[in-house]
Amino acid sequence: MIYFTFDPRPDLKKDLEQFMPEEQIIYERKVDNNHLNEAEILVTYGEDLTPEHMKSMKNLKWIFVASAGIEKMPLAELDETEIIVSNVRGIHKKPMAESVLAHILSYYRSLPAIYAEQRAHNWKRKMPSKELNGATALILGPGAIGSEMGRLLQAFGVNTIGCNRSGKQADYMDEMIAFNQLLDTLPRAEIVLSVLPSTKETKYLLTADHFKAMNPDTLFLNFGRGDLVATNVLIEALQQKEIAYAVCDVFEQEPLPSDSPLYDLENLTVSPHVSSQSSRYLERSFDIFKENYRHYRKGDYDQITNQVNLKNGY
Repeated sequence: MIYFTFDPRPDLKKDLEQFMPEEQIIYERKVDNNHLNEAEILVTYGEDLTPEHMKSMKNLKWIFVASAGIEKMPLAELDETEIIVSNVRGIHKKPMAESVLAHILSYYRSLPAIYAEQRAHNWKRKMPSKELNGATALILGPGAIGSEMGRLLQAFGVNTIGCNRSGKQADYMDEMIAFNQLLDTLPRAEIVLSVLPSTKETKYLLTADHFKAMNPDTLFLNFGRGDLVATNVLIEALQQKEIAYAVCDVFEQEPLPSDSPLYDLENLTVSPHVSSQSSRYLERSFDIFKENYRHYRKGDYDQITNQVNLKNGY
């Protein structure tokens, strides 16, 4: 049995059922222990499984996570089993790269100010616009998503520096550094962009010292995970004008409380974790699932793509 803990659109369900007509497929909007006990394959967004559910996974062989983030899953418990866990790493790269580029261009080309003057019925031609061409962007996490952002930024004449744990070369990066070189490299960048996952190594990676090392005209964007930087550290950096502006799609606490002081900062755009949203999201996810399903049914388990390293958390 294949057990979905969410209910896709009717057209997507029809496509799946035609693709594997011999399978029993159950769709629900919550985790049912009885169905979980019967399931051989579980399809989930990865936010609804608890360690307690592990007791019901008697027949489970493969968990397909229709998301890139897996930090809310019982990773330690899963690591003690032989259950294959795979996700849709990289699926967000198109919509997220477009979202990031839209925010960067909006900031550089003064679009918020232009819109404000229109609402005020003002014809104001003096704007603080500047060119993206020739800027340097430091991209934290140049994997599938970060590399796509690097590709688009390079097309605008931006110099790209990638930063990951090892400093190993990544696509569309003009230069690479490791985490331990970050503090020394930050002063060179006008744009600092993070798409890092949440792991033990990335949690609170950016400290007050890192923001003090940035240029006062830096544009900081966090589109990875909210625990990259503590909320109070981010607020302090923005209030003290240690950086010029920030755009955050993720936050330490989500949903962001309505009384959060972040909403009132004039040099911050609050994006409510929407950068990856796309009408094609599940369509792309299920394309990955169907291809991996073929490998799974043939017993070619090593051919299943995007298998997760449960110890590393990604």
